[in-house]
Amino acid sequence: MARQERAIRTRRVILEAAAAVFDELGYEAATISEVLKQAGVTKGAFYFHFPSKEDLARGVLELAVTTEGVEPQGLMLQESVDTMLIMAHRLPREPLFSAALRLSVDRNSQRVFGTRWPDWIELLGGQLGEAKKRGEVHPYIDETETARLLIAAWTGVQVVSEGLPDAYDLPTEVARLLQLMRPSIAVPTVLSRLEISPDRGARLLAAMTSDRPEDFAVSG
Repeated sequence: MARQERAIRTRRVILEAAAAVFDELGYEAATISEVLKQAGVTKGAFYFHFPSKEDLARGVLELAVTTEGVEPQGLMLQESVDTMLIMAHRLPREPLFSAALRLSVDRNSQRVFGTRWPDWIELLGGQLGEAKKRGEVHPYIDETETARLLIAAWTGVQVVSEGLPDAYDLPTEVARLLQLMRPSIAVPTVLSRLEISPDRGARLLAAMTSDRPEDFAVSG
């Protein structure tokens, strides 16, 4: 069990190091030697987990699809909102998520190892589907189509904001997007119960990490 846990931690360290390198240099310029230097692990440990740079990039993309920090709520639609608000908070602050976005929007990278957009759509669509069963969203809503549009709009907010001359806070921009879209998704009785605030993602993550034991060092 200890060996398995150590292997899981080592894999995570490699992925986070790779994300930092991909985020800084892009996929094409990134090298395995740079990832090894960043991660502080041996070549043997690296190749045990990732046979190639392509597999490494796929691992980063896979790890970035997460509902970490999303807690059960009285409304399933709130959990869906929380998923997007947490990601809006994490993306500018954690290389894992900014690297995943960079890999996902790069057409050359897409040709090599694809994207995880279908996974995000499935995740969000599942949340919306459950909310629909509970009567929280309009019955005419197609959860898969809505999830796809939400993901596309969310991603567009980030990409466009990065290219504008003024500084834009992503959690604030995503919160505004969700506030604009919620009347077309949520039934009137649910609207007033949804919390869509820019700092909600940060608060949820802070509540999660306050109870998490400290990670300890990982050797190669």
